[in-house]
Amino acid sequence: MEATALTARAETGSRGLSGTGLKWMALILMVLDHIHYILGFTGVIPEAFSMLGRLAAPLFLFCLVEGFSKTRNRRKYFLKVYLVSVGMSALLVAMNVFGLLRRPDGFYPMNGMMTAFAILMVIYQGIDWLGQKRIVRGLLAVILPLAWPFIFTALVTNVPVLRLPLVVAGLPLIPTWNTNPDACIPVLLVGIVLYLFRKNRRWQVAAFVAVELLYDLVYVGVMVSAMPDFHWTQMFTMYYEWYGALAAVPMLFYNGERGGGHKAFFYVFYPAHIYILYALSWGIYFLMN
Repeated sequence: MEATALTARAETGSRGLSGTGLKWMALILMVLDHIHYILGFTGVIPEAFSMLGRLAAPLFLFCLVEGFSKTRNRRKYFLKVYLVSVGMSALLVAMNVFGLLRRPDGFYPMNGMMTAFAILMVIYQGIDWLGQKRIVRGLLAVILPLAWPFIFTALVTNVPVLRLPLVVAGLPLIPTWNTNPDACIPVLLVGIVLYLFRKNRRWQVAAFVAVELLYDLVYVGVMVSAMPDFHWTQMFTMYYEWYGALAAVPMLFYNGERGGGHKAFFYVFYPAHIYILYALSWGIYFLMN
């Protein structure tokens, strides 16, 4: 039996974690985080669920970089991510602006990792165009996704007639990085750094850890240290976003292999598990009240 296992390993590739293995790890950690995020109001979900969940986003970003770099059809890859982003963003606008399906306590899920992915894929393509000396196209692809929230704000502020159509249609159709916590500047920064250093794993992981710690530990720590009754131990119990730096460990175990299928599963599971947990939270809420 042992000899068979060794032979199978030799035939199928090197040791370590495949891309699929990393995705499964990230998925499990993500579910734990979302259980705490959506059902935390019950008071019975341990904070440790979200602490472990800090590793999920960096691992998914790492897999996005690998997938985008190696896919044979970037347009198809982008389209799948974009369509999920549009659907979830449209529902987020309906909940935020119109109060549709909000839980009676006012809570609604603000998850939107696919929005961050869609923005990053445009930026990645822009980075590649810049590397190919296609300067104008590359700059537009890098700058416009980052500048869009500012353009959006200027339009809705100065052209009131555009406010409703831009909110209802513009926000879902044009991925916007300040509409949910999953699509924010720190997430985009990590995603960009992972892509820029993708050709050297050690430098890639080192740069990721540096950005993660500098922003989520040093910068956030300095900001919250001005709050009354703050103590630095709270960086381990309340402001623990920097735990995401620990995702460096499984990144280093990545063996460069794609792994087995399940491609459609990951696209379906992300929105499905969020809204299933959210529906469950409604039932629990009514039982508790």
